[in-house]
Amino acid sequence: METVLGQLERQTRDQTAEVQKQLAALQSRTETLSGDLARVGARVDELSQQLENLSRQARAAPPPAAAPRPAPPPPRDASGPQPTDVYQTAYIDFSKGNYPLAIQGFREFLRRFPEADLAGNAQYWIGEAYFSLARGYATQGQADKASGTLEQAVQEFRKVIVNYPRGEKVPTALYKEALALLELKQPSLAEARLQYLLDHFPQSEEAPLARDRLAALKKQ
Repeated sequence: METVLGQLERQTRDQTAEVQKQLAALQSRTETLSGDLARVGARVDELSQQLENLSRQARAAPPPAAAPRPAPPPPRDASGPQPTDVYQTAYIDFSKGNYPLAIQGFREFLRRFPEADLAGNAQYWIGEAYFSLARGYATQGQADKASGTLEQAVQEFRKVIVNYPRGEKVPTALYKEALALLELKQPSLAEARLQYLLDHFPQSEEAPLARDRLAALKKQ
């Protein structure tokens, strides 16, 4: 029978063997961790080297070229008023019923900018301003002034047709000239202008009005 001493020795050997086994496992784990740490350290060194290389390249690279600035708009000519400014000022006077000021403004526009796109329109509004003035004089019982102003309106409307034959206001100027001639008791001339309008501008907005006026005149 195994003695107590023998049992103790056996237990001691078993415990010693277990401790040695655990120590061996711990040592193996430690070696594995050491290898992992070494690989991590090597990777860190590699990344640090790459970062340093990029920094050197960035310092050595020339600075980026500045984006080109957009060209500034051409400066507005400050030597005098612009064509549209003069035209709009005159038109505002006309719309307010300040016909003498409107006539003066449109004449100034034509004097300064005779080749402007709005020249034909400006000439038309001069005729329209005289036409409106004439009706005002007629309402006030000033027949002589009304007649003289109507004759001036006819002349101004005719300038639209003669000086700006391709202008957009030509049909309107023809129709208004005919109306002024009717008020001046010149129906034959009025008929001729209305017929000219129908012959040359049959698709204009004034054509139906001219046709009705002409038909009414021929019935008289």
